[in-house]
Amino acid sequence: MNNSNFCTITIKPKRQESILRRHPWVFSGAIKNIDGKPRAGDWVCVRANKGALLGWGHYSPGTSIAIRMLTFGEDRPDEDWWKKKINEAVDVRLSLDLLDNKSNDTCRLVFAEGDGLPGLIADFYGGVLVIQCHTPGMHNEIKLLCNAFSEALGSKLIAVYDKSSKSLAKHGGVISEDGLVWGKMPENHFATELGHKFKIDWEKGQKTGFFIDQRENRNLLAKYSKGKKVLNVFSYTGGFSIYAMKAGATEVHSLDSSARALEVCDENVALNKLPLKNHKCLQEDAVAYLKSDLSDYDIIILDPPAFAKRASARHNAVQGYKRINLRAIESMKPGSLLFTFSCSQAVDEKLFTNTIIAAAIQANRTVRILHRLHQPADHPVSAFHPEGSYLKGLVLRVD
Repeated sequence: MNNSNFCTITIKPKRQESILRRHPWVFSGAIKNIDGKPRAGDWVCVRANKGALLGWGHYSPGTSIAIRMLTFGEDRPDEDWWKKKINEAVDVRLSLDLLDNKSNDTCRLVFAEGDGLPGLIADFYGGVLVIQCHTPGMHNEIKLLCNAFSEALGSKLIAVYDKSSKSLAKHGGVISEDGLVWGKMPENHFATELGHKFKIDWEKGQKTGFFIDQRENRNLLAKYSKGKKVLNVFSYTGGFSIYAMKAGATEVHSLDSSARALEVCDENVALNKLPLKNHKCLQEDAVAYLKSDLSDYDIIILDPPAFAKRASARHNAVQGYKRINLRAIESMKPGSLLFTFSCSQAVDEKLFTNTIIAAAIQANRTVRILHRLHQPADHPVSAFHPEGSYLKGLVLRVD
């Protein structure tokens, strides 16, 4: 990349403060002037109102976040810079014992802003790296990224699969096809998480094919599951279900509206050589099912998709969380446990907790908070970008 070809974007007076604090988002309303005609995905040079160099970023016209900053100050984004960022991300996962571990070959290798690479998600599944580019600029760097991942991971990397088409389509219809972009795809789409085996449907499944962010929370569920009957609502391919069964749950019901997800869930039960008679898939609407009598269950998991992806949807999201938790709490038997989550970035931990408390008050039940749950360390939150903290959860005892 030739830095001399950058278009320059000047920030309005007093709007550069967040950039000086290394926050990576520049909103469209903060832009004073654009020198040149940058296209979606182009690198741009960002300057303060009086001309001081603030850094470089990827340009995304027509969106509220117009620029995602990748470097600040005098640092120039060259090939060595990319290799350094990828190496740092890999080193973090190695230090967490998530890569050189015989019982675990699954982790999030790059978490966008949390790893200083806004617009990039990279999930590692048993040698296959599945990447999602959420900006055209990051997708433009895909060949360079593959080289950097290959160098950092060495023989651990078998293939890189690009699954960016849906996320890029939101940027003015940027066209991209999902598929293999590096290496050779293995025949089996399997990965291991803390000794549990999963089929990863990265081609047709949600996101990159699996929800790695619940790893530690699934492990916590296992500690409570022996001898218990468990209902896993919004189960997807059965992550929580497998942990509960392997820990000795007597019966587990996996509920999801997707027939395909439940099909993979059944495959995961077989893959882990768990007794099929102890598991049942329920293809149901979750909200409707929660109206039924739930008093037969010892543990219920509510892990819905994001109800609010932006602040404008916050109120409706809160009402949705209250509704499903109220229905569960009202019907649960005394002494049972509720694992309840929100992955909506627009609903912070305090608001989520207050919403669950409001549901408990309305249900007229005694509820204790046993655990407060969050995303794991391979989904790090940049100190300069608190918005990266998105997953929050509670473990409640209902009496």
